[in-house]
Amino acid sequence: MANAFQKYHLLRILDLFEGETLPLDIFLSHYFRANKAVGAKDRRTICEAIYGMIRWCGLLDHLLPKPPTWESRFSLFTSINPHDFLQKEEIPAHIRVSFPKEFFQILERAFGEKKAQELCLASNQTAPTTIRVNSTKISRDSLLEKWKELYSVSPSTISPDGIIFHKKINFFSLPEFKEGLFEIQDEGSQLVASLLEIVPGQQILDYCAGSGGKTLAFAPQTKKRGQIFLHDIRPRALLEAKKRLKRAGIHNAQILLPTDTHKETLKGRMDWVLVDAPCSGSGTLRRNPDMKWKFSSELLERVVQEQRKIVTEALDYLSPKGHLVYATCSILPQENEEQVAFFEKELPLLCIKPPFSSTPQKGGMDGFFGAVFRRRS
Repeated sequence: MANAFQKYHLLRILDLFEGETLPLDIFLSHYFRANKAVGAKDRRTICEAIYGMIRWCGLLDHLLPKPPTWESRFSLFTSINPHDFLQKEEIPAHIRVSFPKEFFQILERAFGEKKAQELCLASNQTAPTTIRVNSTKISRDSLLEKWKELYSVSPSTISPDGIIFHKKINFFSLPEFKEGLFEIQDEGSQLVASLLEIVPGQQILDYCAGSGGKTLAFAPQTKKRGQIFLHDIRPRALLEAKKRLKRAGIHNAQILLPTDTHKETLKGRMDWVLVDAPCSGSGTLRRNPDMKWKFSSELLERVVQEQRKIVTEALDYLSPKGHLVYATCSILPQENEEQVAFFEKELPLLCIKPPFSSTPQKGGMDGFFGAVFRRRS
């Protein structure tokens, strides 16, 4: 239960966030940076309540008198268990799982009603906290040994470099983080990065690199030989990538700004091109639940067209015998399997093995998709 101080900031944040375009996690980071009187314990309580209320906002609004306020939502949220309403069939299915009707119908058409409900409920849970060990500096076993008496941790079940923290801590203050021994990264994201089967000495382009999360994951495969290029249309994200690469000790990487004329010289030369495409984020709604309330079929169609445009552009950089990895953090077939079919039909690409896909699961990884292509002769 939030105290008066926490409740004040909680309601203030929600009021300020109304109509905001920034993702919730970034907005919260900015707010707490500007309000340093809110300590770590208060932040934890506030964030848990805010995330829970936004996840279950659809159900709360259905139960409340109109028009609902954040104060009335908070009062109701702290007095009910949303799961108690799952069997109440007089409430529409999409409201019981607190998802927009249009979004739920798209999931229902893709997966069936039962699976759609399971996916929505999984997306309304708290995501596990997973880190990826930087194997260029330390082994997973060594880091687990170092932490076993300090934190509640266990190795992830599939990724060989993943460690799950069962209680949240301030990672950024840890000496191991400052030394570049690990990065926070979902296990599914780690597995997508491992789809690049890099031979040391090859040339790799991370075409939608963002702040470099996937690059940091596959870079150890290069054994510090060959060259990695990070490209993105967001210079600020690439600046953050540069800092992360330095901390991780990755020296065979170059930043490519959107206006960099050097890009032209790289066309047709890349052994691997990764397109971690902008997407609906439907596989990672546990981390940004506000995104589901911004979803629309029109937005989905725009994203699908953008993905096709980006892959077409990135293909110019692929060498004749190179491989392209297409990835999303989506669970929707429109962005995944249907895109694979489109690329094979419209572009000189052939998917060479069954794609990787995961869905959000309680205590498990987020939803990701990855397909490996080669040029079709």
